[in-house]
Amino acid sequence: MMPLLRLDNPSLRLTHRPAGRGRHLGRRAGGRGLLRGLATGLGFLAVGALDMQPAMAQSKRNPTIIRDAEIETLMRDYTRPIFKVAGLTQQNIQVVLIGDDSFNAFVADGKRIFINTGTLKQSATPNEVIGVLAHETGHIAGGHLARMRQQMENAQTAAIVGMLLAAGGMAAGVSTGSNMGGSAGAGAMTMPQEIVRRSLLAYQRSEEQAADRSALTYLNATKQSPAGMLKTFERLQNDQIFISQRIDPYAISHPMAAERIAVLEDLAHKSPYFDVKDPPELQARHDMMRAKLVGYTQTPDGVARIYGPQGNTLPARYARAISAYRYGNINDAIRQIDALIAEQPRNPYFYEIKGQAYLEAGRGRDAIGPLRRAVELSDGNPLIRMLLGQALIATNDKSLMDEAVRELNFGLQREPSSPIGWRYLAMAYGQRGDYPNADLASAQSALLSGEYKLARELATRAKTKFPLGSPGWLKADDILNFKPPQEAMRRKPTP
Repeated sequence: MMPLLRLDNPSLRLTHRPAGRGRHLGRRAGGRGLLRGLATGLGFLAVGALDMQPAMAQSKRNPTIIRDAEIETLMRDYTRPIFKVAGLTQQNIQVVLIGDDSFNAFVADGKRIFINTGTLKQSATPNEVIGVLAHETGHIAGGHLARMRQQMENAQTAAIVGMLLAAGGMAAGVSTGSNMGGSAGAGAMTMPQEIVRRSLLAYQRSEEQAADRSALTYLNATKQSPAGMLKTFERLQNDQIFISQRIDPYAISHPMAAERIAVLEDLAHKSPYFDVKDPPELQARHDMMRAKLVGYTQTPDGVARIYGPQGNTLPARYARAISAYRYGNINDAIRQIDALIAEQPRNPYFYEIKGQAYLEAGRGRDAIGPLRRAVELSDGNPLIRMLLGQALIATNDKSLMDEAVRELNFGLQREPSSPIGWRYLAMAYGQRGDYPNADLASAQSALLSGEYKLARELATRAKTKFPLGSPGWLKADDILNFKPPQEAMRRKPTP
């Protein structure tokens, strides 16, 4: 999980990050905002509103991006072999978690795979999630986004030509005095648009089928079962069964689930790895990931309903401990977390949860020890390092600010696009009395948050305090020379 950062801090703002249009698995991304309103921090952190606009998946709300060190590490382990056989190892593709309870995944820009937390919660095995990720990888490896943009440009040209021809027909009808000119011409003008729309949808359906086949290829190449992928389509088929009679299969962007199953089932069963099960240790991590999502989004009573009031498995106790610190007594939660640590003393995420629990309870000094241990055991995970930096700042102890600056800078080297990380770095510099660097870090945070006017003001002030040509002066100058997109300048920053 990303280290803890309180979202109820009035000095913080969330970052608006439009995702643009993208390719997705094929199930509407609406539903409840699963993690809306979490008052946590960089540990399990909602860091920004996402304007999710993939085709056929416009949410009624703007779901939040979730940062979590444990889950992100698991997603990287799921995708690493898939990316390798797809030839994408050097592309630095990220899996981004969306706080939405529905089952969905999509790609938006060829660099990121977005996956709903609802997909993770509903998938009982790693193989089911890996199948979803393999499908989205197929879109990226196949260059579907770029080709779709070209198809749309071609379609736009075809539509314009068609409407011009239809308009010419209307003019001819009027010049000959035909009473049918107006109505027939209007129908002719709308016809090219509908033909183009259906042509684009047919093209998109063919790409979905290509991504399905690519996913099977990747799973076979990595000696993983395609059974989870089929299970996903069966889930989608069950959702569609009540509406399939009302759907025009030629007016949707994805093949019907039953059609996809029919195409892939024979190929999947021919795989020599169809009956291969996920390694037990991977299944255990998957179960812990699902438990974490439950713990952060359910009250203790809700956890008890899911795992049973006396559930004694490690995932059940993990969910119960997380829910206890979020909704219950901090001392009882620490007792439960300590029991988890006693069972797995080298699990960095148990120490992280302990530190986050203390920090959210206003006990920043108590959080430092567990978080230092979490950093050590996680090989310096940047999200946890930034959480440690926040805990050090929370003590208001100036003797700890050098360490806070060091931890936050280390974290930001690997997570440079975190506006909240930069904001905490500005606080650490401010407590240390280093006001030029505090202004510079605040300017960087404002820039990443889309507050361009504020970023320029802060960078201008910082630039006057650094020696000419120094690293700080150059960074401030870069911010001043940054040219934001025009639409961003017109858009009011999201609070």
